[in-house]
Amino acid sequence: MNELLYSPEIWRNKNYSNISTVIHHRHVGSYLNKVQETSYAKAGIWQKVVAYCDAQEERRFFWVALSLLGHGTIFTILTFIVVILTGNVFPLLVATCLNMVLVVIINLAALPLRYLIPVFFTSLLLDLLIMITAFTLWLS
Repeated sequence: MNELLYSPEIWRNKNYSNISTVIHHRHVGSYLNKVQETSYAKAGIWQKVVAYCDAQEERRFFWVALSLLGHGTIFTILTFIVVILTGNVFPLLVATCLNMVLVVIINLAALPLRYLIPVFFTSLLLDLLIMITAFTLWLS
């Protein structure tokens, strides 16, 4: 069964892109014992994100500046202000600091943009969640 799964016949006369994954199904009919094979290419969301990040390599300076300056001077300070004004909860302050430190570490390590861009947007999402948590704790 594995021989059919990885056979070169699947790839012959097909035009698959680099970011696609091939899913191959092998079905055996119940009353005819006839083998039916189906294969199709499907690009996953993560492969699309990685392809976008790889295409942004020539704009590396923009992404580094945006992640350090934009995140460090706007989003982290805004999150600190919200946390401090809504009750000064220490674990939320620590989470805000660690969130910014993660972005700084990725930039100082000079990792490729395939790591920097997802970490940057994840840290923005975490900042938003920290602000929502601070507001929720303040209202309760």
